[in-house]
Amino acid sequence: MEEHDCTQSVVLVGTQQIEGKPRGIIRRLTHLSTFESLHIRDYRLLWLGQVGTSMGQWMDQVTRGWLIYTMTGSAVQLGIAAAMRGIPLLLFGILAGAVADRYGRKRQLIIAQSTNVVLNGILATLVLTQQVQPRHIYGSGFLAGTAQAFQQPARQTLITDIVGNKHLMNALALNAAVINGSRTVGPAIAGFLIVLMGSDGSYYMQAAMYFFATIWTMQMRVPDRAVATASKATESLLSSTKEGLAYVAGHRDLRALMILALGPLTLGFPYISLMPIFAVDILHGDAQTQGLLLTFGGVGALAGALVVASMHRRYAYSWPVIVGATAFGLGLMAFSQSHWFVLSAIFITIVGVFNVTYLTQTQTLAQIIAPRHFRGRVMSIYLLSRGLIPVATLLAGSLAAALGAPTALLIMSAGCIIVVWAVVLLTPGFAKLRVELNASAAGGVVSHGESPAPD
Repeated sequence: MEEHDCTQSVVLVGTQQIEGKPRGIIRRLTHLSTFESLHIRDYRLLWLGQVGTSMGQWMDQVTRGWLIYTMTGSAVQLGIAAAMRGIPLLLFGILAGAVADRYGRKRQLIIAQSTNVVLNGILATLVLTQQVQPRHIYGSGFLAGTAQAFQQPARQTLITDIVGNKHLMNALALNAAVINGSRTVGPAIAGFLIVLMGSDGSYYMQAAMYFFATIWTMQMRVPDRAVATASKATESLLSSTKEGLAYVAGHRDLRALMILALGPLTLGFPYISLMPIFAVDILHGDAQTQGLLLTFGGVGALAGALVVASMHRRYAYSWPVIVGATAFGLGLMAFSQSHWFVLSAIFITIVGVFNVTYLTQTQTLAQIIAPRHFRGRVMSIYLLSRGLIPVATLLAGSLAAALGAPTALLIMSAGCIIVVWAVVLLTPGFAKLRVELNASAAGGVVSHGESPAPD
């Protein structure tokens, strides 16, 4: 009864928020079913905050890599800089998910975003005054990664708190569209600012984006979760974390989905940290070349996210996950062997399309299969990919230093495909997994029979 009452309060709040009509371009977007969640006032504010933070993160990815590579010329140090930003996501990610399940998610998000404002301002000033050293890049990266570790689960679970069950899947898709759409604009802006003003200009812009995201977050009205969290108040964070890990480990389909979410992405996504090498040494370009390549990847990812957001289907299947993850690996293989910018741009666009397609389907299946009271912890495991990827860049950087960037990426992309088909072969019935999208929020109706044709 308590859980029902809490859910009902979220839905009622969402209904009231819909009455506050959006303005301008957002109002026009909400007339399209693809953007229906933007009718909800507080989700719009959260969504706008996601725009700012995602832009900041992608600009940081480009700027931090360019800064350390131009300072040291070392592929290994390029990997270390990325890894320092990712290690906190592994150290604190699951703990942050447990905290977000129990305490003030809005407050947690505000603190994390405010920390990014300060860190980016400090690093920009160090670059501007020519005092920056590699240790500053590593240290600020570790602190920024810590802030991101607490930001991610708070934001993901706030989506559910604000929109309720009816709009949840559309809201998740729009969130993915923002994350991947920022790849279209963020890298290009970073590259442009680096060329025009230097790395300090890029970091000052990032600080401004996090500042506005924090202001929007402060304006949100979040439903009271006291009833939902009361039963967990006496349980230790460690016990809650262990419970979540044990649940995923013991659930065959969730275990397979988590491996597919973490494995191919961890092995394949370090291509971004190698992009300065491909831009400068392989394609004989500059920071703008790097930014353009990442932008093409973002265009593909945005297109894939919007297609998924526009789908109105009764079931979600595992086969788009399998096909998409495989195509993601094949696209990276092709990109690794290209020495022509046009072909590289085409291949990286394909990578972007299939990357977001398979990840969105993976997250959809995981959120529906998992019971409501486990979703926060399940998603914290799903989000570990953002910590594993920077760590994997150490391997990518070492391989690139020893064998060259094309060979390094070829090896790692082959690993993506191996992981996918190992899961398929070792998990009976997973390839036929089908989950009803309109089932109760307590958990979807799962079947492993012959899947009908796509709706």
